[in-house]
Amino acid sequence: MWAPVHSHADSWDNSFAVAPCSRKIGPKRGVLEILVFYVIAGAIAGLLGGLLGIGGGMILVPVLVYTLPAQGVDSAVLMQTALGTSLATIALTAVSSILAHHRRGSVPWHVVSRMTPGIVLGTLLAGSLAAVLPGALLRRGFGAFLLFVALRSLRPPRRDPGRALPGTWRLMGAGGGIGLLSGLTGIGGGSLTMPYLSRRGLDLKSAIGGAAACGLPIAISGTISYLIAGRTAAGLAPGSSGFIYWPAVAGMGIATLWCAPYGARLAHRLPERGVRAIFAGFCVLVGLRMVLA
Repeated sequence: MWAPVHSHADSWDNSFAVAPCSRKIGPKRGVLEILVFYVIAGAIAGLLGGLLGIGGGMILVPVLVYTLPAQGVDSAVLMQTALGTSLATIALTAVSSILAHHRRGSVPWHVVSRMTPGIVLGTLLAGSLAAVLPGALLRRGFGAFLLFVALRSLRPPRRDPGRALPGTWRLMGAGGGIGLLSGLTGIGGGSLTMPYLSRRGLDLKSAIGGAAACGLPIAISGTISYLIAGRTAAGLAPGSSGFIYWPAVAGMGIATLWCAPYGARLAHRLPERGVRAIFAGFCVLVGLRMVLA
């Protein structure tokens, strides 16, 4: 089902992806710097995962793209490894965030259960596609997605209180589309699921809780998909299984587990507009860098 990844090196802007390798630092200092990067990235991703109902991949993927070359990941498999590693980390973020939202009664399980089969199928398909797509295309697609999210995040979610929820098949189909796009961008799908549920009549807190819950099947099936898709790939770093770099998962996962519940609490306290403006600015900067590199 999965074809081998392209063996040729993609045209990648060296100033973005190889910069960590070009610095003359000792091995010990280099390892410490990378670990600090992973912990900080995981902490921020965990906070945003709980606060905005996103899986944190929009932060994790750019950080991984910047740091993985220093671990020996070849440019031909850089984006695939960043996406797979991000999804594996998001699995931990999702568990913590789901529990926090569930305790507040804000997870619409009747909706999540109907979307999950489509989500799993879409995300599994994404891994097989990523294995045969050029890394440069995946990178530019990720950057374009960030710009799209930035523009949409500045507008408050549109809600139609009188609109009935779609039937099971439509929810499953929506889950398939969300799973496919999430798997190709290494995200937990919250930036897609939350506005979708909000437009289908759910209140904001239920939409955020539902998005957080949908992030778990996205992350688990995405992790499995990228693990299998990269099982024969060359140019991976030691400590990798397929397109999953486990040292990064461990470093970022600890931070996400600790910080995600705080993000869920902040979602009920902070002004949403200000938080989204800061997040949109981040998406614009990183998105432009990814597209234009």
